[in-house]
Amino acid sequence: MTYCVAIKLKSGLVFASDSRTNAGVDQVSCFRKMRSFIDPGNRVIVTLCSGNLSITQNALNLMELQGRHSDRRNIWNVESMFDVAQLLGESLRQVRETDGAFLAQSNVDSGANFLVGGQVGNERIRLFLVYAEGNFIEAGEETPFFQIGETKYGKPILDRVITPTTPIAEAIKCVMVSFDSTMRSNLSVGLPIDLACYESGSLKLGFEHHITAQDPYFSQISRHWGEGLRGLFASLPAPDWLNPSTSQPGS
Repeated sequence: MTYCVAIKLKSGLVFASDSRTNAGVDQVSCFRKMRSFIDPGNRVIVTLCSGNLSITQNALNLMELQGRHSDRRNIWNVESMFDVAQLLGESLRQVRETDGAFLAQSNVDSGANFLVGGQVGNERIRLFLVYAEGNFIEAGEETPFFQIGETKYGKPILDRVITPTTPIAEAIKCVMVSFDSTMRSNLSVGLPIDLACYESGSLKLGFEHHITAQDPYFSQISRHWGEGLRGLFASLPAPDWLNPSTSQPGS
């Protein structure tokens, strides 16, 4: 399994993905789930993926291969991120139609999802969630982030902190806590983490970071978050209904 999150802010985009892929407790491997397509000054496109690894890799390879033919609609000549999401959905659908039936014969799930975001030309930054069937939805003011994979453990902190006006640095900190919480509760998600940030209007990928177990900042965030939670929990009042002096007659 995996965990990926992408956040759309007024100031830019934040992308993060883990690298763990497992087919059982004794078959754990690392594969990057983040891929970027960049033409500096013209477009920046970042994808994150979850689900069947062969399906997601082949869908991205197919979309990239189509981009080598300048006479057809491709990721290097379309005029919007909406078109990019369409191309990715079409590639995903095509690969699943080709390979899905054969995988099903061996009871292998061909499901896969993508997050794709970035900026094309002078268009605003945009972020999409592409479903296994090839259809997609777009992030907006009320939904400034998307998650795929093991989403439930890392969602509460994102819900409480992230808004469209959150600064990029604060969003990165929140993403680190989200990953730490997920890895604490789910062994199928693990380091290393790939992190990338895009500043709106720059048309270049401004920041990329590969986070390993030796990363001092992630270790610091994990330690401080755990200590802070334990301290806050200890400071919470005990339930007053357990005190006999406060019990009501007949209760």
